[in-house]
Amino acid sequence: MATLEEIRVAFPQIVNEIAGVPVAEVQLDKAFSGDLDIDSLSMVEIMVAAEERFGVKIPDDQLNKLVTVNEVVDYIHSQAA
Repeated sequence: MATLEEIRVAFPQIVNEIAGVPVAEVQLDKAFSGDLDIDSLSMVEIMVAAEERFGVKIPDDQLNKLVTVNEVVDYIHSQAA
């Protein structure tokens, strides 16, 4: 089970690996589509990688509601707890 801090450190690395966004730019207040320019296909790949890394399930209906990095980090943390 990952701590909130572990998720905050590891999730930007996942985004970097899949979408090529520099880790330093994947800040909590950034929106995936607006600020980080991540398309929906890359977003699905990021979520699958996050599910595998953190042992959680992110349903498709939740994916559309998770707009910012912080929302995803909080969701993963809430599911991993």
